[in-house]
Amino acid sequence: MARVCDLTGKRAMVGNKVSFSNKKSKRRFNPNLQVKKFFIPEMGEWITLKVSTSAIRTINKIGISSAIEKAIKKGKI
Repeated sequence: MARVCDLTGKRAMVGNKVSFSNKKSKRRFNPNLQVKKFFIPEMGEWITLKVSTSAIRTINKIGISSAIEKAIKKGKI
C-alpha cells in the first residue's frame, strides 16, 4: 500500500540523515498516516480512509462532507 493521504495527497519526502561526523545519507520522511472510519450522514454509511493527522484535524474542524468536496475540487481524489 502506498503511503499517501487519501484527502490531502501528502506523500513521503526525501532528505538527508546527518550523523555526528556530518556524513550524509538519504532517508525518507513518511507522513503520519492513520486508518480511520468516518460516518457520512448524507449517504448514511461509513467509509474507511487512510488520512494524515493534519487531515483528521481539518475533518474535525469543517466536517467530513466538506473536506471531501474540497479534496475533489483540488483534484486530490
